[in-house]
Amino acid sequence: MSPFSDFESLSLLLDTSLGRTLLIADPHIGFELSRGLRIKTGFEESLARFIVESGADALIILGDVKEPLGLSFRLKEMLLRFFSALKDVRIIVTRGNHDGRIEEVTGKFPNVEVREHLLLDGKLFLHGHTRLPKIEFEEAFLGHAHPAYTLKSGGVARKVKVFARVNEFLVLPTVNPYIEGFDVREGIKLVPFLRKAREIELFLPEGLYLGRLEL
Repeated sequence: MSPFSDFESLSLLLDTSLGRTLLIADPHIGFELSRGLRIKTGFEESLARFIVESGADALIILGDVKEPLGLSFRLKEMLLRFFSALKDVRIIVTRGNHDGRIEEVTGKFPNVEVREHLLLDGKLFLHGHTRLPKIEFEEAFLGHAHPAYTLKSGGVARKVKVFARVNEFLVLPTVNPYIEGFDVREGIKLVPFLRKAREIELFLPEGLYLGRLEL
């Protein structure tokens, strides 16, 4: 098994006009600082190595690059390590609700761009915490909801991350393997333009279709 198997299954690799484009959501770098963990996970370094080894020409991060709302010295160091390892990759960040002051770090890297949303090849990329921009698109990719679902079998229940589709919207799970995710019924309510959805299609990260779920 690849040491990056979690990252592989929780991300998407698309062919776009930018080239091979890796798509991830909600890395929440620095989550250790907000959750009182005393250990150094090295998550941001592992994620950066995976991105480099993926051979992607471009990286789109669907918001919440960082976990703490502020920008402490230690968090800034973690973010600088992450982006420094990716100087040869074009990076576009669609700003998330945790990404305040992120430009204080990304501004040091000419290959990194922060936007509210991105329209590329008819596809819309955004975090998902605000209203839908008034632009035309064929398909949209977003994060923010951290979708997960509880599988039950033989009296055993196991919560797993899932990709969730509502019509033309595909919601990605958090790429951070240390963050469990929200029950998809609750998580989808965090997205203003999906709150009235009646049903949702679920896919395991391995690609297995779980079916439709009524909300």
